[in-house]
Amino acid sequence: MILTTTPTIEGKTIQEYRGIVVGEAILGANVFRDLFAGLRDIIGGRSGAYEKELGRAREIAFEELQERAQELGANAVVGIDLD
Repeated sequence: MILTTTPTIEGKTIQEYRGIVVGEAILGANVFRDLFAGLRDIIGGRSGAYEKELGRAREIAFEELQERAQELGANAVVGIDLD
């Protein structure tokens, strides 16, 4: 299945819109990770643990989005917005 943030797919014509699909993922962080992320904010630098969790959440959301689109009989999802 094609997943894209663009409103169209080059070389393809959208035959039918099947509706809006969403994919959501909320992952909890732990106290220690929060503490160390706060320290990183104070002294500067990137929080690898949070970046890894955000990546995992994005993957879960894309999988859910794709599953919901397939349930509607879609073969692509266009105009994806990541927040």
